[in-house]
Amino acid sequence: MLAPGRDCPLCPRLVAFRERWRAAEPGWHNAPVPSFGAAGGRLLVVGLAPGLRGANRTGRPFTGDWAGDLLYPTLIRHGLAAGTFNARPDDGLTLTGCRIANAVRCVPPENKPTPAEVKACLPFLAAEIAALAPGGGMLALGRIAHDAVLTALAVRKAAHPFGHGRMHELPGGRWLADSYHSSRYNTNTGRLTPEMFDTVIAMAAARARA
Repeated sequence: MLAPGRDCPLCPRLVAFRERWRAAEPGWHNAPVPSFGAAGGRLLVVGLAPGLRGANRTGRPFTGDWAGDLLYPTLIRHGLAAGTFNARPDDGLTLTGCRIANAVRCVPPENKPTPAEVKACLPFLAAEIAALAPGGGMLALGRIAHDAVLTALAVRKAAHPFGHGRMHELPGGRWLADSYHSSRYNTNTGRLTPEMFDTVIAMAAARARA
């Protein structure tokens, strides 16, 4: 599957940030973070970008930061993952019928990718979507991921506005579910509660199995 190499040169700002952290923390992953889970399932969870001390450190999406502490136990609860999540890439956790990718593969400063950086990663996201099984769909965590999915599919964003808990029917039998991102900011402010997140994961899991 199309994926960026370890020294992907597409985004100069992200390359410079990556090189700075390679020098500061040579034991970290500090490279584009690969997707997690087998391709060809019926659900693709799409996040924003690797967290600096999360996936950028561990090399696995949503591993090592608060967002994963909410995401993975919820996936396990709904049969989309198996094993024990210990926030380490060697914890033995596996995904079942789902895969996790980020709209932007490299960690951005302040966790804020630019529109140009999202655009540069679109071919990799499009390849992830194309690998889904027939009838499969996406769960976007946050507006940027939502917009990236629609752009990758050449679908008009105005026809499918982001909204937590929404389900969008897309061309070609694809579908897109929306959730607020499982970030610490969203949960600390009460914008996203564990119960709200559980409801959306349950909806996406049911649709993926339909």
